[in-house]
Amino acid sequence: MNNQAFSLAWRLFRHETKRGELTIILLAIILSVASVLSLSLFSERLETALTEKSAEFIAADRVLESGKPVDLAWIEKAKEMGLNTAHQTYARSMVFANEQMDLVSLRAAGQGYPLKGTLKTADEPFKTGTATNRLPNEGEAWIESQLFQTLGVVLGDSIEVGDQVFSVTKVLTEVPDAGFSVFGGDPKVLIRKADLAATNVEGPGSRIDYSYFFTGDRGDLESFYDWLEPQLDKEIHDWDSIEDDESAIGRSVSRAGQYFLLASLLAIVLAAVSIAVAAQRYSQRHYDPVAIMKTLGAPKSMVQQIYLLQILFITTLGIVIGTILGYAIQQVVVMAVADRVDVSIDAWHWKPLIIAIFTGSICAILFSLYPLMKLFSVSPLRVLRRDLGANLSSRMLQFIASGGAIFLLMWAYSQNLKISAILFVSGITLVTALLFVTFGLIRVGRKFAQGKMGPWQLAWARISRRAMDNSVQLISFAVTIMLLLVVLVMRNDMVQQWQNQLPEGTPNYFLVNISHSQQPNLQAHFLEREVNVEKFYPVVRGRFVAVNDEKVRTSVSKEDPDERSNGRNGLGREANLTWSTELQKGSEIVAGHWFEEGITLTEAQRPFEVSIEKGIAERLRLELGDMLTFNIGSEIVNLKVTSVRDVNWQSMQPNFFFVIEPRALQNYIPTYISSFNLPGDRKSDITALMRPFANVTLIDVDARINQLRNIVDQVSVAVEFILVLVLAAGALVLIAQVQASMDERQEELAILRTLGAKGRLIRSSVVYEFIIIGVVAGVMAAASNEFSLYLLQTQVFQMPAGMHWEYWGIAPVVGAVVVGCLGAIGCWRLLSLNTSHLLRKMV
Repeated sequence: MNNQAFSLAWRLFRHETKRGELTIILLAIILSVASVLSLSLFSERLETALTEKSAEFIAADRVLESGKPVDLAWIEKAKEMGLNTAHQTYARSMVFANEQMDLVSLRAAGQGYPLKGTLKTADEPFKTGTATNRLPNEGEAWIESQLFQTLGVVLGDSIEVGDQVFSVTKVLTEVPDAGFSVFGGDPKVLIRKADLAATNVEGPGSRIDYSYFFTGDRGDLESFYDWLEPQLDKEIHDWDSIEDDESAIGRSVSRAGQYFLLASLLAIVLAAVSIAVAAQRYSQRHYDPVAIMKTLGAPKSMVQQIYLLQILFITTLGIVIGTILGYAIQQVVVMAVADRVDVSIDAWHWKPLIIAIFTGSICAILFSLYPLMKLFSVSPLRVLRRDLGANLSSRMLQFIASGGAIFLLMWAYSQNLKISAILFVSGITLVTALLFVTFGLIRVGRKFAQGKMGPWQLAWARISRRAMDNSVQLISFAVTIMLLLVVLVMRNDMVQQWQNQLPEGTPNYFLVNISHSQQPNLQAHFLEREVNVEKFYPVVRGRFVAVNDEKVRTSVSKEDPDERSNGRNGLGREANLTWSTELQKGSEIVAGHWFEEGITLTEAQRPFEVSIEKGIAERLRLELGDMLTFNIGSEIVNLKVTSVRDVNWQSMQPNFFFVIEPRALQNYIPTYISSFNLPGDRKSDITALMRPFANVTLIDVDARINQLRNIVDQVSVAVEFILVLVLAAGALVLIAQVQASMDERQEELAILRTLGAKGRLIRSSVVYEFIIIGVVAGVMAAASNEFSLYLLQTQVFQMPAGMHWEYWGIAPVVGAVVVGCLGAIGCWRLLSLNTSHLLRKMV
């Protein structure tokens, strides 16, 4: 590159900066960098804050679960790498007091537990707990409220755990890593790790699990895991984070993160579209200067260097300004939501800055490639013949460069091939369909343009005459509207699903171990106190022992971990079995048939049937037609799998792995499970409600529901602001697209004015033209939106898909109004000029 080319490029850059020639492409690059940086940085900060807060649900940033004690060198290595650590041992054990006993989940916590979240205790059962930063003293135990019922103890009494006696000093109301399972957990007893050995519950054949908690910087955690992973046995060890959590909170955080990623990807596409439009206009406006330079003897290589340097100067300036603007935008948003969402203003992430600079650079280069090549091919004869344009006619290079740039940016940012492919394929499908629609518009335009020339006829005539240019505008408008619809509908569907997951009145207390004779009395007692008890579910406990007469492993002791690799896995614990003739609300049959369907044999001929939950079927490798054997009490019951259910575990309703047809368990005496909702201001009524039913166990999940609601509310607010940012980016793209057609419209207006067309006719025709384009773009966007949403909801977000018919009406109307208004506003200054001004601007 010679100095003369650089000097000419710099002089031309300064000259055009003063004239405003670079405004469109500069604003497009600024838009791309600012939108990507603001969205990405806000999303990263928000996701970090949500993950940080949600980490309280597992008591740490990362948890190593193990079936046996781990090498202490692992813990020392974690400390060397700057991580905080804590340890807890879990055991199922019997607890005895006052000649009563109960099976409990014994937790022996080491110093530092919990690393995230707080323990909460109270001085009375079923009271609201207060946070504490200490553990029980040696010889003390903290127990959950229901144990005070079942064991008949009060604070200060003693309980026996194994060989050790403990003094009960606190009511344990909340444990950070308690999970959301209503039936999977026994009442908890918390003691110090130092007291565990004296209980002797870690003897041969005992079922002990070990959890090791870690907190620290994400980079340090990842480095530690990179060091640790080769030493882990996947049959024994699990390395978990909140992102891996399959509970309601884990899924909510994961889905929110996917939405933030989706919004940022769409911002990249919007930015790319705006740069493509701006580069096309920039190239067309420099046909004359290139022709003049070539006429004066400038070689093609010099012309290329000059304009490549122009793109470099513009890109650099756009990146600098866009970075400053993007940071300012997200900072304003962070401060605006600071009182409603936990987003740390001090947290900084380099990835959004890098991807924003990468986005601006790649878009400016690849989306300018085809327009610049057309510019370089301009003939010197254009100086004499203004009708000559560029000699490069094939658009295949433009499609390859543009499509490749979009997909590269989406994949580079997301590292998620599925989301990138879905959006890319949806966009290609929409563009292809719009090309066919353009040809249809040409034919329609020719038909409607006939007859007396009014504003509608003039609008259709312009659409027909400017078919290719209108096709570019139509594609830009439709893609932008489609992307905005995707973000909007996904936001609405997600927030609605979150709200439906925990509606007002969601049961926050569960009643377990209700006898048949107690049902009517309990329901009447609760109704007298204006508490509505939900449906009663019969339950018997049974052990899953065989599949098709092949025995399964019911447990694995730490003395024989190798047994994990032999035979078929079982549940590892007793299962809660229920029966019903009605499919539970929120469940869906995904394979086979429900009990009352498809019956061709008499009851005497056919085997007992069971419906199994989809997740447990996959985990235990169960299929339709398998014969399952359960040991219930001292009896063996064989059941045939006739259906597989998809169960909504996030509903906070009683759900079951196995639902059996009633006739199979008619000879067994069940206990019952039910639930009810009690507002927080009536929590003190619990004692009076439960006093007549000492044997009924009460499970309190109110604190967990409130924590989940808090997370969902914060995510919902954050989604609102993400949506606003994407809508703003989309509006700027539409404005850029309208501005791109101003030069050609100026020539048309001058000709029409010269021929005597009235200003009202011209203004109306321009507005009608944009309205027509907006309606067509809206219809196509609605259709493509359904296609994109179906793939995203079913393949990425794991949500039920459905048609969104309201947007088939909304999208065309919004397209007509928005595109029509933008067109009118964009052309207003041009429409207000008289004929002499228009002619002078053309010279």
